[in-house]
Amino acid sequence: MAMSREKIMGFLLEAFPDAQIDLKDLVGDSDHFAVTMTSKAFLGKTRIEQHKMVYEALQGHMGTTLHALSLKTQVPKE
Repeated sequence: MAMSREKIMGFLLEAFPDAQIDLKDLVGDSDHFAVTMTSKAFLGKTRIEQHKMVYEALQGHMGTTLHALSLKTQVPKE
């Protein structure tokens, strides 16, 4: 089962309203995505903590409805 780009964006923007998000469907199957996210919410967090925050924002869909997500997180540059 696949998940639409719009649905993923909705989850991410709900959890990170200030985020700049670049989300790409890697192979056109709505099942393999790459995302680069920039958010103040990541400030002071380790990369692992940042990624956990994103997975939590996806509300259990990672690994089920959403098969693969290449993830890059970063804080805004001053």
